[in-house]
Amino acid sequence: MKSVLNYVTVAAFLFASSIGFANGPASTFGKKDVAKSEVEKNLIDITLDPVFVKKGEKIYMNLLNLTQGKVLLKVYDSQDRLVYSESIDGEVVVEKAFNFEKAFEDEYTVVVVDKFGTYSETIEVK
Repeated sequence: MKSVLNYVTVAAFLFASSIGFANGPASTFGKKDVAKSEVEKNLIDITLDPVFVKKGEKIYMNLLNLTQGKVLLKVYDSQDRLVYSESIDGEVVVEKAFNFEKAFEDEYTVVVVDKFGTYSETIEVK
């Protein structure tokens, strides 16, 4: 009976110490900027730039808007005249397709403005 108690005590000690090592040192407890591994560092770094995809004479725009703030979408022609404007507020994912198949021959610039910056993509319609 005494040897069983010794084994249980040793097993409990090893289990408790392995949990302590897995959680890291006490000096990092509660700090959000300390990553435990390289994978965790990569998960924290999120790029919030919109993604533009051109297919023929169409531009597809996709933006992850985690703040759910106001996003402005504008399209300008080559003479900086506003062709299209839209304001989207409160959406987490902002998706928009711009179809230039029936547009006049010109160069158009799609502009996306959010809390973090201004982004643009240009397409030439022939």
